[in-house]
Amino acid sequence: MEQKETVAQYRALPTKIIEPSNNISTPDKIKLGKLLFYDPILSGNKDVACATCHHPDYGYAEPLDLSIGVNGIGIGRNRRFKIPNNIPHTKRNAHTILNTAYNGINSNGTYNAETSPMFWDNRAVSLEGQALLPILSLEEMRGTTIKEDHALDTIVNRLTKIKEYKNLFSLAFPENKKIDSTNILKAIASFERTLTTPNSRFDKFIAGDNNALSEVEKQGFKLFKKAKCHQCHSGPMFSDFKIHALGVIDNEKLGFSDDGFNKTYGFRTPSLRNLRHTAPYMHNGKLTSLKKVLEFYEDISNGKSQNPNISQLDSLVSQINLKGKDMSPILSFFNSLNSEDYDKSIPKKVPSELPVGGNIY
Repeated sequence: MEQKETVAQYRALPTKIIEPSNNISTPDKIKLGKLLFYDPILSGNKDVACATCHHPDYGYAEPLDLSIGVNGIGIGRNRRFKIPNNIPHTKRNAHTILNTAYNGINSNGTYNAETSPMFWDNRAVSLEGQALLPILSLEEMRGTTIKEDHALDTIVNRLTKIKEYKNLFSLAFPENKKIDSTNILKAIASFERTLTTPNSRFDKFIAGDNNALSEVEKQGFKLFKKAKCHQCHSGPMFSDFKIHALGVIDNEKLGFSDDGFNKTYGFRTPSLRNLRHTAPYMHNGKLTSLKKVLEFYEDISNGKSQNPNISQLDSLVSQINLKGKDMSPILSFFNSLNSEDYDKSIPKKVPSELPVGGNIY
């Protein structure tokens, strides 16, 4: 009975994306959104783009525990703050944007694009809502040159002065040609909904191709479920999108204890797709490898928190049954969730004529 129930929790990612009724994608809207995604004109100091911390070279995430946004230079592991600096690190590890179009999808394969949960604490809904908050965040994109309540107006004014953007917005939004914050966010979200990987080897396997996975990977899938990992990492995205308190040790770079969702030290279950590209792991990047992630779960299965600020872990923790000898096959299984089939192309230039992707080189 248990085997049928756990298998039923998994299905292939759908190839068709559900979009909000008020933001149906078009090629012109996607083209505009991609340029905005790479254009640092959206940041206060014109030095950070969405792509700075969500770059295709790193699976639309980045290999840092906590991102460096404003006043940073370089890319990936080489990114650092300029000196002098008074900007903090971002509060949490950068989620990959790959497959966020499916956020909120359940085991039946259904979801609502207008209410999809976003961020580690589910504080925003929809990709349109997600796109807004980094622009307003001091450490991510806004910086200290403009106030939060002036940020969107400042960006709209900048874009309005660029003839190419005026033309692009007219094509993307023929019913409402003006450049405004709503259309900016809709365009970015439309581009992000193209960044999906619905054809991994696991998708082929769960759809009926028994040869898509190796025998070791199949064994790893069985052990993954036997260890009760499926209780949170379920559905096509291998996430229940719920908040769980696991007691991960704080990241000392913050200078304070991140108490998560509603001060519960809870954070959203991340997807297990494309993990090859998205190290380090957990909400604050404190675990540098997937092996360390599995060892962490083995350690907390006795209910003991590794974070002294939280003593009460999620009730599901006590059901974890992860053994050291099972880790290697499970890690092999994770490989079947990786896919290289997504848009990695980078615009040669952006309409602002600023450095593509921000100050990353």
